[in-house]
Amino acid sequence: MNILMQDDITHITGNIKSINDFEKIQLALEKQIKTHKKIKLFFIDSLSITSSVIGYLNKLVQGDKIDLELFVSNKSLIELLKDLKLTDVFKVKLIK
Repeated sequence: MNILMQDDITHITGNIKSINDFEKIQLALEKQIKTHKKIKLFFIDSLSITSSVIGYLNKLVQGDKIDLELFVSNKSLIELLKDLKLTDVFKVKLIK
């Protein structure tokens, strides 16, 4: 998994599958929310995301009031987020 950040945009490439991946994502987004209250987050090539990442993103939106837009390149991940009723919460969009 790789993370690339620029201003209010974060690209995460590869599968997100471990607690180490979660910690990297958390550290990156903690830096970003210090200066941005709106974040565009791109999950490129990830088939799923861990429950810890989902919980953390939910905390950012619900608790910290971060305006999050989540761009996803995998239809299976979109379906997972739909099943969890999080597509509106995270403003999920499918990218090609």
